[in-house]
Amino acid sequence: MRKSSRGLIQVYTGDGKGKTTAALGLAFRASGHGLKTYMIQFMKGEIFYGELGAAKKLSDTITIKQMGRPDFVNKKDPDPIDIKMAEDALELSKNVIASGDYNLVILDEINVALDFGLIKIADVIEIIESKPPELEIILTGRYAPKEIVEIADLVTEMVEIKHPYNAGVEARIGIER
Repeated sequence: MRKSSRGLIQVYTGDGKGKTTAALGLAFRASGHGLKTYMIQFMKGEIFYGELGAAKKLSDTITIKQMGRPDFVNKKDPDPIDIKMAEDALELSKNVIASGDYNLVILDEINVALDFGLIKIADVIEIIESKPPELEIILTGRYAPKEIVEIADLVTEMVEIKHPYNAGVEARIGIER
């Protein structure tokens, strides 16, 4: 497994489409160079997204683990199981990052888990700061907290200008899902 000299912290945030897709694009690029990626999907579970099938085809270099229910989380009153699943996802993140087995770790929708109060910002920062120097970490999701933005090396905000969902177009298999 090749290692880069310095791993950065990247954040993809904002209300526009494409945060997870951008992170997966980087995983795909890394795979082409034989680098290994582990993606942990906070608050996503039991729904088949196309990236799960693609990752199976690239299972020697890309692993995706869903850590949530297929239901929406109530931000004002999260179910205890949602908190537990987010905490479990955070613990898995800590172990994967510390393992040294991966070149890229994607914490998908972790910003939303933070915004919903499912996990604590101090715990996320501790994990990021303890990463091996060569490991690249990507944090995705709307509502990236300023503390994460400040420690990141790259921050991209996706801005929605127009979205077909607003015109009644449901999520399409292979495009949005």
